[in-house]
Amino acid sequence: MVKTHVHFPTDTNLLWDAIRKTVHTCAALCDALNLTEWRQSAYHLRCFKKSYRLIQKLKHSTSQDEAKRQAKQEQIEAAYQTYLDQAQVYVQRAYATRQRLNQAHGISAAMLADLDAYLAHAERQIDQIRRRVLQGETIPHAEKVFSIFQPHTEWISKGKAGVPVELGLRVAIVEDQHRFILHHQVMAKTTDDQIAVTLVEQTQTRFPAAKAMSFDKGFHSPRNQAELKQRLDNVILPKKGRLSEADKARESAPEFVRLRRQHSAVESAINALGVHGLNKCPDHGMDGFKRYVALAIVARNIQRLGAMLREQEQQEAARRRGPYKKAA
Repeated sequence: MVKTHVHFPTDTNLLWDAIRKTVHTCAALCDALNLTEWRQSAYHLRCFKKSYRLIQKLKHSTSQDEAKRQAKQEQIEAAYQTYLDQAQVYVQRAYATRQRLNQAHGISAAMLADLDAYLAHAERQIDQIRRRVLQGETIPHAEKVFSIFQPHTEWISKGKAGVPVELGLRVAIVEDQHRFILHHQVMAKTTDDQIAVTLVEQTQTRFPAAKAMSFDKGFHSPRNQAELKQRLDNVILPKKGRLSEADKARESAPEFVRLRRQHSAVESAINALGVHGLNKCPDHGMDGFKRYVALAIVARNIQRLGAMLREQEQQEAARRRGPYKKAA
């Protein structure tokens, strides 16, 4: 799992990010055209931030008195309503500015595209906050975005002690017996079992000699078992859940056991990638993320090649020196 460079997301701070960038972009565009529509942009953001900070400080009441709990809930809803009303005003003003900029010349198309994206993020967050807080609705996970700057970021629950959730993307790697990484795939909105076959196909396109491959249990599905058997001589793919007698016999075969025991070596490659820079990606955008991952894997392979060459040099030096004997 490769983390993206984002802060922990809540719907309120994502709305703050969207409005902040919307106002900044509108102000920059208006300054370029000598327009005064957003001359008080800094003041507007200070006012909006006060509402945001107020929401951060409000906590739900734990009192046994129902009246106190209800009063606190009404206070929270009123603060959210003020926050949303302010956000809606800035969105409407930004749309009016956007309409006026359509008729202007010399405006950067990239900045206009950024403004459109920030407005879309702001409208989505306004809608989700209203539905969650004021209407009591649970927002489906598929509708959520966890960063307006890195929208490809995914919420990954790995169940680790102390780190229940990580924000980023999964990356699958294929390592050979010499510890070189042969292939990798960035897994955007997909799971292990959905990429098993394509991972093997793409690896064999570059390395046709690959005839055996070991997988984690997460890659298992009946369809994957059947299709991989057609492409590989040995498929080391443990089954999830309870094993049938046929599955027990297959996973107890000496060749399966031997290759399965070698699978843990891939963990060293994962650790090495994390230690040498692939723990978190500082680059922006999906293209930047994929580029950073690819370069990190190239660097890891170069490092591995250097280690092998250094080991060969040491062995050659030992042969030239001959057996070492201590003096009497």
